[in-house]
Amino acid sequence: MPSADRPPLLEASLKRWFGFDRFRPGQREVVSDALAGHDLLAIMPTGGGKSLCFQLPALIRPGVMVVVSPLIALMQDQVRLLRDNGIDAAFLNSSLTARESAETTAGLLRGEFKLVYLAPERLLLPEFLSGFLPRLQEAQGLSGFTIDEAHCVSEWGHDFRPEYRQMHRLREHFPDVPVFAFTATATGRVRDDISHQLGLRDPAVHVASFNRPNLHYAVRAKDGRSYGELLERARKRPSHSGIVYCLSRKRVDELAASLADDGIRALPYHAGLSAEDRRNHQDAFIRDDAQVIVATIAFGMGINKPDVRWVVHYDLPKTMEGYYQEAGRAGRDGLDADCLLYFGVGDIRTAEFLIQQKVDPATGAPLEAEQRMAKLQLRKVLDYAESTECRRAIQLRYFGENFNPPCGACDNCLDPKPVEDWTLEARQFLSAIARLAQRNERFGAAYIIDLLRGAETQKLIDRGHQSLSVYGIGKQRSQDEWRLLVRALLHQGLVEEFGDSFPVLRLNEAGRAVLKGERPVTFAVAPQAEKGKRRRGAAVSTDSSAMPEADALFEALRGLRKELADRQGVPPYVVFSDASLRQMAERQPLTSAAFLDISGVGSRKLAQYGAAFTSAIRAFLVEKGLSVPDAPAEDAKAFEIDEANIVDEDLPETVLTTMTLFDRGLSPDQIAAQRALDANTISGHLEALLAHGTAIDISRLIDHARLQAIVGALEKHGVARLKPAWEALGSGVYSYDELRLVRGWLHGRARRPTA
Repeated sequence: MPSADRPPLLEASLKRWFGFDRFRPGQREVVSDALAGHDLLAIMPTGGGKSLCFQLPALIRPGVMVVVSPLIALMQDQVRLLRDNGIDAAFLNSSLTARESAETTAGLLRGEFKLVYLAPERLLLPEFLSGFLPRLQEAQGLSGFTIDEAHCVSEWGHDFRPEYRQMHRLREHFPDVPVFAFTATATGRVRDDISHQLGLRDPAVHVASFNRPNLHYAVRAKDGRSYGELLERARKRPSHSGIVYCLSRKRVDELAASLADDGIRALPYHAGLSAEDRRNHQDAFIRDDAQVIVATIAFGMGINKPDVRWVVHYDLPKTMEGYYQEAGRAGRDGLDADCLLYFGVGDIRTAEFLIQQKVDPATGAPLEAEQRMAKLQLRKVLDYAESTECRRAIQLRYFGENFNPPCGACDNCLDPKPVEDWTLEARQFLSAIARLAQRNERFGAAYIIDLLRGAETQKLIDRGHQSLSVYGIGKQRSQDEWRLLVRALLHQGLVEEFGDSFPVLRLNEAGRAVLKGERPVTFAVAPQAEKGKRRRGAAVSTDSSAMPEADALFEALRGLRKELADRQGVPPYVVFSDASLRQMAERQPLTSAAFLDISGVGSRKLAQYGAAFTSAIRAFLVEKGLSVPDAPAEDAKAFEIDEANIVDEDLPETVLTTMTLFDRGLSPDQIAAQRALDANTISGHLEALLAHGTAIDISRLIDHARLQAIVGALEKHGVARLKPAWEALGSGVYSYDELRLVRGWLHGRARRPTA
C-alpha cells in the first residue's frame, strides 16, 4: 500500500518528469485510460495539457510511443521540451541528415528512447510501416500510437490532410497496439469521423471543456485608430509577446514593417517568405528576440510558446475553429492573456470575394459545395463579431458546450454595448421583400438595399422597380448600415436566405410578425473603439521602479531565464514558463526543498536550475534591502532529488502476475512465453517491482560483476537518462534492459530501511 506521506504513482510521476503537483481537470482520466491500453479519443483545448496525456503514459508503459505529428517545428518543439525534462525522446523528419536518421533508428532499436515523433508521410513509407516498426515492436515493444492533431484525419475538420486518412493502416498492421487520438478542436461530426477513419475500437472518449477562463475576448471597430492602438499595446508591454494575424501576405508585410519602423521588435511570417526566413523569424519569436510576430494563419501550429500574452486578429478570421485555435495560442501557461478581434465592414467584402474565388481550376465554374460551406463558416464568425452576447458563451456553444454568462472576461460582459431600435428600418426592408414576392420576384440583400436607397441602377430601371412604393424610402441609412441590419435579421431568424451561388431572401413567420408591428427589432450598434477606458489586461508600465516587489523580481528572473536559455540554445520557455517564474517571484524559494514545491519544477529542473534561481532570488532580496530568511547553505548536491522516493502505489495486476511467476522460479523469457508477452514488457514489470522495493533476487537477472559495473556507471552519470551510462560502459556491451533493471534495483534498495 502507498505510504501516507507519499503521493500516488501517477501524481509522483507527474511531479518527477513534468514538475506538476496535480493534474489539470480531465488529464488524469485520459492518462488512466491510456495506461490501461484502451483506444481513446481526447478533445482537449489548446493550453489544456493534451501532450502530457500521452507523454506520461509513454514513460510508464513498456515500449516506445510512436507519435504522429503534422509539422516539423511541432515535433522539434515537443522533443526539445521533453529532453530538457530529462526524458529520452527523438524525432524522425526531413530536417535530419541520413546519418542522423540512421543513428536515431538504431537508438530506438536499442531502447534509448521512450517516444519518437514523425510525420504521417514517414510513417506510411513501406520500409517504415512494414519494415522498421515490426523490428521495433520485436526489439522494444510499442506502447501505443498517438495521432496528434487528429482533426487532420477528417474532411470535416478545419485542417484536413489527405495523408492522415491512411492512418487506419496502423490498426491493420498492429491490431494489438492501442491508438490514442488527440486534438484541440473537433465538432461532434468530426469526432465521429476521426473514430471511424482511425478504426478505433470502443474508444474511451474524453471531451474536456473548451473554456479558457484566463483569456479575455474583445471585438473592436477597425478604423483609422486601430494601428495606433496596436502600436500602443506593443510599446507599453515590451516584455510581453504578441501575435498579430492578418488575412493577406501584403497586410502582414506592411504591418510588420510599420511596427518595426516605430521601434517594435516585429517580424513577418507567411508562406511567401523563404523557408529559411520563416524558420529564423519563428526562432527569434520563440527565443524572445522578437516581441511581435505578424502572420497569416500559416503561423502558430508548429510552436508551443506558452507565454504569448496577447493575440490580435487584424482581419476577420475565416472560421470559428480557426479563430478559437489562433486566439488560443495566447495564455497557454494559464496566466491572463488578451484576444482582440478588429472588425470592419470591409472585412466582410474581402471574405466574400475570397469565397467567390473557390472555383474549379480547369473550368472556372464555382465549387458550390465549398462556397456554401465557406459562407456558413463566415456567418458563424459574423455572429460572434457582431453579437452583444457573451463571447465565451458563443464560442463554447459552437463546440456543443453550454456556458452560463456573464463570464466576467469579455467586452460584452464587462462593458455591454448600447442596443438600438431598428424596427422601422426592419419593417422597410421586410416590406420590400414582400412587395417583390407579390410580383413573384426574389432578390438578394444587395439588390434590396439598392432598392431602398433609391439607387439608379440599370437593373432597377429595366425591371421597373423605381415605381414600387418602397423605392428610396431608406435613404436615411448608409449601405453599410443596411448590410448590418440584414445580418442582424438573418442572425435573429427574422428572414431566410436560400440558394447557393446567388442566395435570395424570403419572409418567414417571424418576419411577418415584425411587419404587423407585433415584434420589435433591436441589436447592438457596431463596436466602437474605446478611449480612456481601462480593461482587464490593459497595457501597463513595466518600469521596475514602479513595480511591486514580486513584479520586479519576476522581470529579474525572466532575465536570468533568457541568459540560461541563450547559453543552451533553447527558447526561454523550455527553461521555465512564466507561470513558474510568477510563483518563484511570489514565494521566493531559497532552498532546494522550497524550490521543488514550485509548479513546473521536477527532478531534472531542480538539479539543472535550482541553484542558479535560488541564488538569484537571494541576491535580489539583498540588493533591495529586503528581509532574507535564514537558510542553510546548500551545494549542488542538495538540488539532486532522491528519485527513489517518488514512485509508490499498489502495483498493477499484470505486474503482480509477473512477480508471482518469477517467485515460482520462471525466468523472464519463460514468463514472456507463458503470458504471450514480449520480453521487454516483462523486463519493464521487473524494473517496476525492483523500484517498488519488492524483494527480488537480482542475481537471477544480472551476475554480480555486470551489476557492479552498471551501478558504478549509473552513480557517475545519473539515472535520469541512461544513454550516458550506456555509452560509458561501451556501446552495446550492456543492454538497456540491464541498465533499467539495475536502476530499478538501486531505487528499491534506497527505499528499504537500513538495519
